[in-house]
Amino acid sequence: MISGISFGQFIPGKSVIHKMDPRVKMVLLIAHIVFIFCTFNFASLALVSAATLAVILLSGISLKMYLKSVRVVLIIVLITSVLNIFYGGGTPIFEWGIIKITLSGIYRAVFVSVRIVLLILVSSCLTFTTSPTDLTDAIERLMSPLKVFHIKVHEIAMMMTIALRFVPTLLEETDKIMSAQKARGADMESGGVIKKVRAMTPVLIPLFVSAFRRAYELAVAMECRCYRGGDGRTRMKTLKMKGLDFASIVAEALLLSGIVLCNIFLTSVI
Repeated sequence: MISGISFGQFIPGKSVIHKMDPRVKMVLLIAHIVFIFCTFNFASLALVSAATLAVILLSGISLKMYLKSVRVVLIIVLITSVLNIFYGGGTPIFEWGIIKITLSGIYRAVFVSVRIVLLILVSSCLTFTTSPTDLTDAIERLMSPLKVFHIKVHEIAMMMTIALRFVPTLLEETDKIMSAQKARGADMESGGVIKKVRAMTPVLIPLFVSAFRRAYELAVAMECRCYRGGDGRTRMKTLKMKGLDFASIVAEALLLSGIVLCNIFLTSVI
């Protein structure tokens, strides 16, 4: 069900990851994503997987929440894996007509699948452990050099955070509308693709109306609180890097060193 999707939610806590500076978390997230796609053998892939698992355990969030995030892209992972099986080179281990499966293709399928899963897990960790307010401050601080070019950094950061924040809200609203339509006798599961698309029309129209209503209510609430953009705004909390943040940077640097060594001294399989 759509209500089971957890991506974009913030779960309050007092874990090590929760206490980190949001700016550091965003930079390390980008670095970690780059490291995931820099793995070319099973040793480096296992190293990144172990580091991702360590981050998940340190976040203090139940593994069930992370699995819900992965479930969203499970079909994409399966389709991508199946397609990559047929794109490997070398001697075929199975051949039937134009279909050829090689050991290289299997390796490629495994790597692509694990990479996508790790990408979703580490991205979910950021949203689970960072509040929308902290995300806004972090994005704004990291993009602050763009102010030289007269780019409204605060407004961009605010829009990005609001969009991310409303992902689970709109998904929950969609699930409620679908349940209401099914209670009225709507059939959304049987038939072909075209029929299913047409059956979604009674869902999309109320969803758009609800989304515009929520946007209007949010705009009114911000206006009532005298929100006027980023000019002259002060912050209740000042972001400061601590020892934990520097330790995290060192740990990520060690992870990079391990990946580089594995790629240099071990045979690449993709």
